[in-house]
Amino acid sequence: MYYSKGNYEAFARPRKPAGVDEKSAYLVGGGLSSLAAAAFLIRDGQMDGARITILEASKMSGGALDGAGDAQTGWLIRGGREMEAHFECLWDLYRSIPSLEIEGASVLDEFYWLNKDDPNFSLERATVEQGKDARTGMDFTLTGKARKEIIELVLALPEQMYEKRINDVFSKDFFASNFWLYWRTMFAFEEWHSALEMKLYVQRFIHAIQGLPDFSVLKFTKYNQYESLVLPLITWLQKQGVKVQFDTQVMNVVFDIAPEKKVARRIEWIREGKVGGVDLTENELVFVTNGSLVENSEWGDHHTAAKFDPIVHDGGSWHLWRNIAAQDPSFGRPDKFCMRPEESQWASASITTLDQRIPAYIEKIAKRPTRSGKVVTGGIVSVRDSSWLLSWTVNRQPHFAKQPEDQTVVWFYALFTDRPGDYVKKPMRDCTGEEITKEWLFHLGVPVDEIDQMAADGAITRPCMMPFITAFFLTRNGTDRPKVVPDGVKNFAFIGQFAESTRDCIFTTEYSVRTGMEAVYQLLNIDRGVPEVFGSIYDVRELIKSTAFLRDREKLSIPFFAKKYVEKTIVGRLLEEYGVI
Repeated sequence: MYYSKGNYEAFARPRKPAGVDEKSAYLVGGGLSSLAAAAFLIRDGQMDGARITILEASKMSGGALDGAGDAQTGWLIRGGREMEAHFECLWDLYRSIPSLEIEGASVLDEFYWLNKDDPNFSLERATVEQGKDARTGMDFTLTGKARKEIIELVLALPEQMYEKRINDVFSKDFFASNFWLYWRTMFAFEEWHSALEMKLYVQRFIHAIQGLPDFSVLKFTKYNQYESLVLPLITWLQKQGVKVQFDTQVMNVVFDIAPEKKVARRIEWIREGKVGGVDLTENELVFVTNGSLVENSEWGDHHTAAKFDPIVHDGGSWHLWRNIAAQDPSFGRPDKFCMRPEESQWASASITTLDQRIPAYIEKIAKRPTRSGKVVTGGIVSVRDSSWLLSWTVNRQPHFAKQPEDQTVVWFYALFTDRPGDYVKKPMRDCTGEEITKEWLFHLGVPVDEIDQMAADGAITRPCMMPFITAFFLTRNGTDRPKVVPDGVKNFAFIGQFAESTRDCIFTTEYSVRTGMEAVYQLLNIDRGVPEVFGSIYDVRELIKSTAFLRDREKLSIPFFAKKYVEKTIVGRLLEEYGVI
């Protein structure tokens, strides 16, 4: 496998890999990474879809990309997906997946046209004092010391950040800035999370720095992530003959391990309560999603708090990874990620509004109508003075194809779930949906004497507690996550957020698809490049532009002795063009 860039590779079709007609594939987990790997096996590996089986423990595909519920009990989303133009592998996949709504179009076509016609940006990124504009503007408010710390992080070698926390490399100046408010609420970083992941994120999205304050860099789907991304993909896969075997808990993948090679020999599972499995040869390829950000997700309802379940249960993805990892050190260290749930948990909530007064408060902050079919908040609205550090967003409505006209779906989350609220004097993790609604309405600016009645009757709120939601942000070194295809392995790959790719950062749809693509390309030796991570960190124009924005567009003064050089070189022209001087 190799990385490529440019149209020459992007539009090329690989030749059929040798021996592919004798091969078959099992994909453990029905999330985006597995679905993407199955699509690449068919499209680029030219494997017969009937030779591909997806093994999923639940009764539904999609993994973390969910979207369910109904108008009576409330619509359900555990989170949302922010995307941008340079998700190279994601768009490489979806250019080949037909739209379910537009005849003759791909999902990429549909997405591209939507975001061209209705570009995303926020008109109010943060609030204070019960719904007032926090007036963060487009400024990052980074001091010279804080900017220096960002530069030092980018220039550091990755191994210098192993096992370090973000608050090991940044000072109070940085944490007091607007930049940190934008960053932590957009990506769900905590101060104790990995400095290595922070470094990867800054490098990965250096071209998007100017769009951080108003989300103008982001692009969103028409509906929720299940209906817009998962459903068209699984529909296409099943038309190609791919089998999905639900209610199948994979307990272990057993290996033959010798000095010269490692071969997966058996998948052991419990299917519909019965112990079983399948024996493997080197012609049976196995792709395992190791670890899960949404494992042990627990839903509450409007009158019941969501339970916190941090235990690693038998039959889950953490348990499976543990059993695989016990066989060889190159298979990673799952306990680095699943044994610190207090450092990786947060809670979200799906709010379905019923009271027609509530959208008016949303529209006052969003400065847009809620039911135009277009961008509403343009991303999360963070409540700067919230004790929970809560954020909420309203995406294009309807957010579900079957959502009634008189309902608005809101996604809500908080980073500090263990602190008492400002109106409800309880930690979010102990709150019912109704209590979460009260806290949200308070910060929307609803008069205090109306909050309780409006929360009781005006919404259906379903809280969700997720103990491992940011497990991949926990401090780590360079080998805690296994390589996509570990050294010496012949017929097995790790995929998903806990597999190790190069340069890219996790918690994105792109990373899921990238690891699936890399796995297929390696195991089938596909003669086409995997699109490299967008190289903005190596583009002097992007570096100059991001420098200007990190300085809040404050101009640099050029010393007299350097003016002649700057005026007569392309460097000077670039500095002027991007507003540095």
